[in-house]
Formats: sequence, structure tokens, C-alpha cells
Amino acid sequence: MPILAAIDVGTNTVRLLVAEADGPGRFRALYEDQAITRLGEGFRATRTLGWEPMRRTVEVVARYADVARAVGAHPIAAVGTAAARDARNGGEFVAEVDRAAGLRLEVLSGEREAALMLRGVLSGLGLGRERILVMDVGGGSTEFVLAAGGPPERLVSVRLGVVVLTERYLKCNPPRTWEVIKLEGAIADQLDDLGERLGDVRGRLCAGTGGTATTLAAIDLGLREYDGRRVNGYRLYRRRLTELYRWLSRMTLESRRRVPGLEPDRADVIVAGAAIVLQTMEALGFSEVKVSDGGLREGVLLDLLDGVVADVVHNGHVEQVPDLFYKEAKQ
Repeated sequence: MPILAAIDVGTNTVRLLVAEADGPGRFRALYEDQAITRLGEGFRATRTLGWEPMRRTVEVVARYADVARAVGAHPIAAVGTAAARDARNGGEFVAEVDRAAGLRLEVLSGEREAALMLRGVLSGLGLGRERILVMDVGGGSTEFVLAAGGPPERLVSVRLGVVVLTERYLKCNPPRTWEVIKLEGAIADQLDDLGERLGDVRGRLCAGTGGTATTLAAIDLGLREYDGRRVNGYRLYRRRLTELYRWLSRMTLESRRRVPGLEPDRADVIVAGAAIVLQTMEALGFSEVKVSDGGLREGVLLDLLDGVVADVVHNGHVEQVPDLFYKEAKQ
């Protein structure tokens, strides 16, 4: 069975998934890892990626590529999201990844990112034709995707990212009341017309993916060590999330770093992330969010597995998974 790998290079976090094909549309995870590199650090002010954030991120991508190759992964797909897409020097970052990791980083369009992320969520949660709204809170933006068993029906992206909001509004330790009020006001402004842009979402399942959603679930579960099996499918209720948000926002950064379920490197941005999720639920009238441990990197891997790889490039050559899997997946 072929071994494949996907590397998701986000604004805040780099994620690796190495897996063995287990039939059409199925895989068995062999190795997973993630590292918070803050590629989007300082991005808001200049619209460019800083040299130090790029260095940190490229170093991790190169290490993940080496790990994947060591277990025989082929092909390896690396994808970039909002920071790489929006940066004035995004091409420079792509070149650095190519030089250091020997990978051609595919910078995803918003539409392609949404489609791949949606596929990863649907697969992870075992959903079929359910009417769903997926919320993906990232470091530089938040994406909302509507679907009902097929391709995305609608995509809405708002400029609400945990790194950007934290840098702009939460500068004191612990955050001052006036800082939190300004943060909430900025989020409310961006979400003001979200319902109109998405249309009627009544009766849809609201699913949350990405580091903010999974971290909030891990905190609520009190996990000393992250367990994707327990996080996947976990329901975050609005009342409980309100309690968590207020609790976290009153803590010092040092105290947050000791909270079970909260990665120390994510402790500074979790308040902004919780605020985005909570205000989205309030704005759209959702009482709960179902958390998905699967997301973009799983969607990328499934894309490779299906043979839909026309724009996934490895070392300058288009790769193809075995014909058997391609043919079966199309039947």
C-alpha cells in the first residue's frame, strides 16, 4: 500500500500527517505532528512575512519532509493558506520552502482550501449528506463553508485571525477589560453581515475545525495529553464556552500555559480564538459546535489518495497514486 504525506502550512501552525492508503477514500495514520511557528507574526502591519517567522516555519517544513521521506512517503503534498496567499513576499516564502525542504508549496486559493478542508471534516466526522456549516478559525482569517453532501455551496472568509487579533488588541497580561471589549467589538463588526452572506443556516450542523476548536474541546475535556479520538465529535455548548472564555480571559499568560488541554505556545491566542467561536455562535444562533479533529491536512491527503493530483507537485513532478485506487474511487 502506498504511503502518502500532507503538510499544512498555516498562519499559526504547521501540521504533518503521514498515512498508508487503506483503500479508496481511506487511510491509516502512521504519524502526526504539529508545531506552532507563527508564520503570520507581525503580518498585519506590513502585509509581508517576516524573516524570522519564515525561518522558523521553513525549518519545521523541512524537518517534516525529512520525517515523511524516512518512512517512504511518496508523494508529499505541502500546502499554504492565508498568510502565504496574502503576503506581498509569498513567492519568496515558496522559494525558501523549495530550497530547504525540496517541496513545491502549493498556495491554495480560498475556494480550494475550503473544498479540501470540508472534505477532511466530513471524513473525520463520518458525515454524508448532512446540511453543515463548517467554521475554521485560523491565525490570519476565519473561513465559513456551507455544504450538503457535495462540494461547498458557499464560502465566506472574514479577516478574523487569532494571531492578528491578539497582536492588535490583547497586549496586557492579563488582558484588561477595555482590551477585551475592543476585541469583542472588532469581531462583532466583522460578523455583522455574516448571516446575510451565508444565508439561512437554520437546521444545519455547525462543525468547528482547526487548532482553536480542538484546543477548546481539549480544555473542556481536561486532557493532559491531546487525544484526537476523544476530541473528534466532541460537542462544545455555548453556555460552557462562555464560561471557558471568561475564565481564560481573566488569566495571566503564565496561568493559561498551565491549563490542561492548552498547548503552552497557543496560550496567548486562545482568548481571541474563543471569542471568535463564541460570537459566531451567538450571531448565527447556534447552541453547540461539533468539533472535528480532521481538517485541511486530511482533505489534502484524501485528495492525493483519490488521484485528483493535477495541481499537487512533488520535487517538480506531478505524482500519481496507483491506478487501482484511482479507478475504484471513480466507480
